[in-house]
Amino acid sequence: MSKIVCLGILVVDVIAKPVDSIPDKGKLSLVDTVELHSGGCAANTAIDLAKIGEDVGIIGLVGNDGFGDFLFNELSKEKVNTNGLRRTGKTNSSVSLVLSNSDGERSFIHCLGTNGIFRESDIDMSVIEKCDVLFVAGSLLMPSFDGEPTARILKRAKKMGKYTVLDTCWDSTGRWMRTIGPCLPYLDLFIPSIEEAQMLSGKTDEREIAADFLERGVLNVVIKFGSRGCYIKNKNEEHYVDAYKVDAVDTNGAGDSFVAGFITGLVNGWDLEKCGKFANAVGAHCVMKVGASTGIKSKREILQFMEGR
Repeated sequence: MSKIVCLGILVVDVIAKPVDSIPDKGKLSLVDTVELHSGGCAANTAIDLAKIGEDVGIIGLVGNDGFGDFLFNELSKEKVNTNGLRRTGKTNSSVSLVLSNSDGERSFIHCLGTNGIFRESDIDMSVIEKCDVLFVAGSLLMPSFDGEPTARILKRAKKMGKYTVLDTCWDSTGRWMRTIGPCLPYLDLFIPSIEEAQMLSGKTDEREIAADFLERGVLNVVIKFGSRGCYIKNKNEEHYVDAYKVDAVDTNGAGDSFVAGFITGLVNGWDLEKCGKFANAVGAHCVMKVGASTGIKSKREILQFMEGR
């Protein structure tokens, strides 16, 4: 079975570029490209890890539809273990329309689909039993699994001796800490973006935010700053790690690729600062290509990129 398991949202991304404005009702705008890509935090991170060269599996739910077929095939093609992938006819697979502007920034129109009904009973615990690292990806976009159900799975994983990691998505419903709070005591690593961390904690300074999460039981906090790098904090150390400067063409999946890089460092026994540097390098590769995982290279190639910088 897989050394790393990514559990969470699986999405088909329909990416249109460039979209610098939305046409008025009844009007049409032209774009240069429309492409179909695998997406969602769990799928993105799993594929990134596989491309880097790590042994990774997936746990999630897709529909019995064309989009579900596409996701299953893409994950299998990238050598992600799909033993934990479940399919259902209750609703359609999750889809995002990704509107990427000329600067590479993106906006989303999202249908929850199967991610909205994914629940504890869809999880094959035998897949988790055989892994070393469990990454819960896409919290706040799984309403039937968010909160206490997620906390229960993390608690069970911790009792099995697994290293637990959690990332969040943006929460348009405003639940934030009410949902994430129960999970924090069972996390070895919490890895939100600065915007998400600010909404969760009600604070603005990254040091105060990290201290709040540590007080709630998290062992290690990494706050993603996007093009500015990251901040790493635990009870014994802290690091600011600068990003690598590259020409970004598409930031879709950048946060997920960062997480894949950081987890790669953890399973290879690197110190936290090196994990952060490698994560920044993987993120840099992601934004240089269109698509959430298109630009990801092998571990050897990414380390060579870091040496050249």
